[in-house]
Amino acid sequence: MARLGSSMLYSLLLFIFVLSIQEMYRAKLASTELLTIMGDFSSSPLFLLLLAFIGNIQESSSSRTGWGAVVLAEIVALVAESTVHRVCITICFLFSRVLLYEINKLSGMMIGKTEVKAKQH
Repeated sequence: MARLGSSMLYSLLLFIFVLSIQEMYRAKLASTELLTIMGDFSSSPLFLLLLAFIGNIQESSSSRTGWGAVVLAEIVALVAESTVHRVCITICFLFSRVLLYEINKLSGMMIGKTEVKAKQH
């Protein structure tokens, strides 16, 4: 399992990398509908990476990650995507919601497995 500091650093660096690539190819991503949708799809990892970064900061300060972190990460991802194309805002929001739902479902499964192991010991 990755240490907290390295996970925080990797998520921030990947966020900057993905955002930089999107900004470099902004004109290309906005040129056709298909590329715009691909740009939108590639924007949902921005939300995930920023959420991981904020979650790691809050975990290091022993506070709980809640809806405030989700809203902050979503707003920053949407503002970043607004520089690529206007349609990216809507699609990024939808893809991020689906990604958040899947992460929540996966988290619930992992917590359930941890509780079962703790009860067995």
